[in-house]
Amino acid sequence: MTSVALIQLDVSSAEPVESRCARALDMVAQAATRADLIVLPELWHVGAFDIPAAKTDAISLDGDLALRMSAAARAASAWLHAGSFAELAVDGHLFNTSLVFDPAGERIATYRKVHLFGFESGEAAELSSGDELVCVSTPLGRTGLATCYDLRFPELFRALTDEGADSFVISSGWPMARLEHWKVLVRARAIENQAWVLACNEVGLQGPVGDQIALGGCSQVVSPAGDVVACADDSESILIVEVDASAAEQLRTSFPVLRDMRIHGSFTS
Repeated sequence: MTSVALIQLDVSSAEPVESRCARALDMVAQAATRADLIVLPELWHVGAFDIPAAKTDAISLDGDLALRMSAAARAASAWLHAGSFAELAVDGHLFNTSLVFDPAGERIATYRKVHLFGFESGEAAELSSGDELVCVSTPLGRTGLATCYDLRFPELFRALTDEGADSFVISSGWPMARLEHWKVLVRARAIENQAWVLACNEVGLQGPVGDQIALGGCSQVVSPAGDVVACADDSESILIVEVDASAAEQLRTSFPVLRDMRIHGSFTS
């Protein structure tokens, strides 16, 4: 069994970035006393819906905050999906980028969010889209990475399954207004791919005063059979769950749905 911790962080815009970073690191240390793998939510350093802050406080992948995440994983001797960050790339582009560190503090995966939310505004207008699948070996087996709005695109998850994924980690900033979609889609991605889904959301009020968006929480761990093993409420919390990494392979053997697939997408790694 693998113990996992989803850190459902309050990412309200009223809190200074440095204060939240220090608090998040404290929560990682707390979670590490009980978990082998720790997950943070999407754009937690600035807020998933605070794009002006994302532009102002974007980080480089070898900058101070990334180094602090590496050190946190090493100090905890735990796997750390550090959530996603607004990344200022060397070419000047902005990406929504997730980082994964092993217990030695080595960065073993970098995923740039493929599907950007906002249509003609917000993230979709201000950030650049990634174009690569990322599937990495973790204590959960082969683990596919996705971020928030990616959840609405099942072809991404099927492509990750084709790459060998038997678990997914989704770092998210999903709003309260569409929380029922979140609940259904997280389970759907688990059921259709017979894979574990660790979906880490955030809470709080984000954006400028008078036009704030409430984040929905409800971080979940869903089994390959689609059972919600654990679900957080709408407050800041650390959700600790024991996960049997072999359950995906066992289900795929006893109920071999995936071998009957006839149509594959064209998304390539």
